[in-house]
Amino acid sequence: MTRPETFPTAPPAERAYLVGVEIKRKLGSFAVEDSMRELERLAETDGLSVVGQAIQKVDRLNPATMIGKGKLQEIVELREELQYDVLIFNDELAPNQQREIENAFDGADIKVLDRTALILDIFAQHARTREGSLQVELAQYEYRLPRLTRMWTHLGRQTGGAAGRGGSGGVGLRGPGERQLELDRREIRARIAHLKTEIERVRKQRGEQRRKRKREGLPVISIVGYTNAGKSTLLNALTNSDVYVADQLFATLDPTTRRVKLPSGQEVLFSDTVGFIEKLPTQLIAAFRATLEEINESNVLLHVVDITHPNAAEQVSAVEETLEELGAADKPSVMALNKVDDIELPKNNWGGEATARFVGQWLAEYPDAIPLSAKQPLGLDALLERVEAVLGSELVAVRARIPYNATELVNLFHRKGIVEREEYSPRGTLIEGKLPQALAREFEAYRV
Repeated sequence: MTRPETFPTAPPAERAYLVGVEIKRKLGSFAVEDSMRELERLAETDGLSVVGQAIQKVDRLNPATMIGKGKLQEIVELREELQYDVLIFNDELAPNQQREIENAFDGADIKVLDRTALILDIFAQHARTREGSLQVELAQYEYRLPRLTRMWTHLGRQTGGAAGRGGSGGVGLRGPGERQLELDRREIRARIAHLKTEIERVRKQRGEQRRKRKREGLPVISIVGYTNAGKSTLLNALTNSDVYVADQLFATLDPTTRRVKLPSGQEVLFSDTVGFIEKLPTQLIAAFRATLEEINESNVLLHVVDITHPNAAEQVSAVEETLEELGAADKPSVMALNKVDDIELPKNNWGGEATARFVGQWLAEYPDAIPLSAKQPLGLDALLERVEAVLGSELVAVRARIPYNATELVNLFHRKGIVEREEYSPRGTLIEGKLPQALAREFEAYRV
């Protein structure tokens, strides 16, 4: 008996053509070719099939179309050959530039997007909590509002139904959905105002959670880094938890916090954060303010770096620039040089002197960094010791005699601080060590 023939039911991936612009004599952290490779990775993360790309070097950006009119005409003519559905620019397009580029296709059914729209679309797919969904929706609306007319024209042609997360809207159109076709700018502004109110409520809730943690005296270590550096994998390794991990950009958006015991026995909280990226949209930084405030309120930043990435140094710079923008650049920090098990070296050099030289180059630049592998795992003990040392510099010395009717304070010292000496006498327990400033006040009445 022959099996019935089966046919795929999933719609074919949209085909994307990428466009990059390099301004001559303008220095940037990423070379345009490297930035375009990242754009291609972003497009693939969003489920697109990249069929080609073009890079134009210019003295200055064309105010009407970003690229030159001749180059734009070449790209338009290539569409018949490559059959692409989406044209994606590596830099953010002004609304008028987007309209002019769309007009060049003479009414053809094509979507013109930029890097910002692509990243927003990825965020719309990966937001799993109500908080994350609110933040992404706000960023999408604020980006789309000045581009309203043409964006909704595309939306009407492409969706045929709701385009919420997991819907059929296609790249650049997930999130708010087709219902927006019937909304005018006033209604969208009202929705933006509502979203800001909801996010402000979330921000206050987070603030209360942070105040509660401070009262408990639990130090917080925020894990930061470029997207796909291995932050969630490291959190899983440190806590034996199961935070979602995938080898893709922005696999996790929603912050996750877990308790960890340091070598001394002190309890701390490790908090994963959204990954950074070159040209992180300003709309996202604003919308994720409630989440990113966790970074500003933390005691230590743990900066995870994928040292196997060819642009690792540029990624470090991009993270540092974002931290500067968030006002967190002066926080105490620890750098983790991740994925040492994946270093690709010439044959017969694996694990030997060449590996040591490669890591040594990073340690020459960042002598206090900790080489490790979150996947194996390797180097985690050294990392926790380093975190403890940095935290220790933020602690205050306490020497107190605790009466036996207040033994809960002794337990608190063991859980939240570093005990260096402990003696028992008829008058109580003499305990000496270091505590977070917020907790030290609890022992004021018993200081010796």
